[in-house]
Amino acid sequence: MGIQGDTVKFNIGGRIFQTTATTLANAGRDSFFGALFDDNWDLRQQQHQELFIDRNPDCFAVLLDLLRTGDLCIPPNVPERLLYKEAMFYGLINHVRAAKLGPFDGNRLKLSKSVTGRAPGDGTAIRAGPDGGCCVAHGSMVHVFDWMLEEHPPLNLDYQRVNDIGWVNAENVLISACERLGRGDGGMGLFSSYTGDLRYKFNVVHDNQIKSYTAGALSFSPDCKIFASCKGRSNEYGIGVWDQVTGKQIDFFYESPGWSLGEADKLQWLNGTNCLLVATLFPRKDNCYISLLDFRQKTMVWSWSDIGAPLAVGEKRVRDAIAMEECNSVCVVNEYEDLGFIDLRITGGSVRWSSRSRLMKGKMPDEPCYPKLALHNGQLFSSMNDCISVFCGPDWVLTSRLRRSYGGSICDFSIGGDRLFALHSEDNVFDIWETPPTPVV
Repeated sequence: MGIQGDTVKFNIGGRIFQTTATTLANAGRDSFFGALFDDNWDLRQQQHQELFIDRNPDCFAVLLDLLRTGDLCIPPNVPERLLYKEAMFYGLINHVRAAKLGPFDGNRLKLSKSVTGRAPGDGTAIRAGPDGGCCVAHGSMVHVFDWMLEEHPPLNLDYQRVNDIGWVNAENVLISACERLGRGDGGMGLFSSYTGDLRYKFNVVHDNQIKSYTAGALSFSPDCKIFASCKGRSNEYGIGVWDQVTGKQIDFFYESPGWSLGEADKLQWLNGTNCLLVATLFPRKDNCYISLLDFRQKTMVWSWSDIGAPLAVGEKRVRDAIAMEECNSVCVVNEYEDLGFIDLRITGGSVRWSSRSRLMKGKMPDEPCYPKLALHNGQLFSSMNDCISVFCGPDWVLTSRLRRSYGGSICDFSIGGDRLFALHSEDNVFDIWETPPTPVV
């Protein structure tokens, strides 16, 4: 790399800044400053040559100190949104994120901000984006927010109810929606997260004919496959598979008699076994059905259901499920936030319920939001009413709770981009929880 003593002068909006080649190299090859170096990281421009950039000097001073120290100190006279936009211009937005957000840790999360939605009706789902933004579904509308929590043009499905949403990448959002009888629409569509434009509509083909269908739960695999639960008008019930790149349907796992796949509440791709977890849960169905599908052999390799369970365990109806491959088990939760575990090595085994996690005593509220589960970085998260519980360790012991003072029950939450987003049932409020950065010594 260039000699550390090499200096570079910048004229930023009329203010002169001077720094070293070593400091600029901290910005990385893909940044604005990376273009100042050749392939050997030697400066292209002559030493003491001044480079003029017509940008905000106050923001540049903050970003230059970030490259020098790794610490982000924003003075009161610099608006954060303006700083983020300047960071995007210089290609330093990832440096800002890393300095602003510490490594995600459920036990250190702090409430950063709350955002009130504009759409009428209760929220359907919230999904964290890969870059720290999120999207929120309300009825037939999906509102998209970037990392700065600025809202992009909404996605309007023309009165088709949204069932699930998923981020293909930072630029594209996948939406599953209900079919409207007589219209031949519904199904799945790929939308631009920036403009809201429909880019592609995914078809279901049955007997060489394109069918209208209702798409439900979504999931993705690392090899660019999209999975969705599908419910058609005849026997097109099951799990459809599409190529993420071409948008073409490549497989369909049909629902067998006596089981439920097409109305699944949750899909989860398991990288270790290359199988898909499919969970259809109460109250969508009178009984709960959880299975693992192997699309390579088109077989159901594991299954569990509460069909035939004694009425005495009615209070322990499964409300959500998540596979834990490292533990060879599926974690489930009931309406009282009891965690239960089902052994993946035994088909049809019983649920081992644990009451040590119970936080709620007595009756459910009049308008409950059923608990949801998430697994992230070895920590288990479970929502219940107006709080989210965090469980850690081999015995999944309760270690902390996230709660705020208003907004009502939590109807959904999602983790991604080093943030946790929690959607409340009242006023469509969603919270942003972040891990504070580790102090720079």
